[in-house]
Amino acid sequence: MKKLRNIFALALLTVSAVAVEPALAQYPEKPIKLIVPYSPGTGTDIVARYTARRLEGALGKPVLVENRVGGNAIIGAQVVIASPADGYTLLFAANGPVSTNVALYEKLPYDPTRDLIPVARLALGPMGLFVPANSPYKSAVEFFDDAKKRPGQFNYASGSATYNLATEWLMSLAGTSAKAISYNGAGPGLIALAGGQVDFMLADYSGALPLMQGGRIRMLAAATDKRLPGQPSIPTLQEIGYKEFFLIAWWSVFAPAGTPRSVVATLEKTLLDIYGDKDAVDFLSKNNYIDFRGSAEELRKYQLAEIQREIRLVNQFKIPKL
Repeated sequence: MKKLRNIFALALLTVSAVAVEPALAQYPEKPIKLIVPYSPGTGTDIVARYTARRLEGALGKPVLVENRVGGNAIIGAQVVIASPADGYTLLFAANGPVSTNVALYEKLPYDPTRDLIPVARLALGPMGLFVPANSPYKSAVEFFDDAKKRPGQFNYASGSATYNLATEWLMSLAGTSAKAISYNGAGPGLIALAGGQVDFMLADYSGALPLMQGGRIRMLAAATDKRLPGQPSIPTLQEIGYKEFFLIAWWSVFAPAGTPRSVVATLEKTLLDIYGDKDAVDFLSKNNYIDFRGSAEELRKYQLAEIQREIRLVNQFKIPKL
């Protein structure tokens, strides 16, 4: 509880902990970098590249996506934190680097509520339970029935701290266990799954879709509260008995602490405007994503709530820390 109180106290101080406004030139004056802490082809990467293209058009400057993979998104987060607080290096974040890592790491080398400033919350994406195409399991019920009989004998691909926490939580709800095999992002994990190197994986639907369409992996269940529009015949995990389980990827933009207010405000308004137009609605619908727009203040409140929820899950289900 002391850890939680410290996180909330720091966050309240740092949500507006931006630099005292100096006399600034018009922003932006040069290219902007979006740091994606996951591999190409993941849901985070797909949304980041769409965002970069739209930001370029809105701001009139190049916006470059740079994948800085490794350490459960810690490397990418640290790249941004160590960058000048001028709005030209931003973190395009999923859950992991800004919430889950706080819950899952004994000693996280940064504090996302102190070292990063929220800019805008953008969208969320559904997750699912996947197995290789040649897996003997044709349904999630068959899969869990066998997993309960063989605790510790299955392995799964973990592409980030979020996937690790979620899979351990799901296995606890099922009354069994499985071994984590870590990969630098969901993309490599999905490739390993398609190749039969792991038995199953929780992953974002959009990143898994090309392999599904290619007949290399199979989706057993959605990790959402409703069936996916693009996969209406596939049940949710809640439907088959895991009523507590709900997993999404949520995407947002953060800047280094100390970034000037005017820069954050420009980015915040531009991003929220982009995600409110028809082009963005079409993009989200095409990929089974959901509009999840929120201001910098709303993003911080949501981030803090997620940190609290994930710390509770780690403690309740005795999920091993990293």
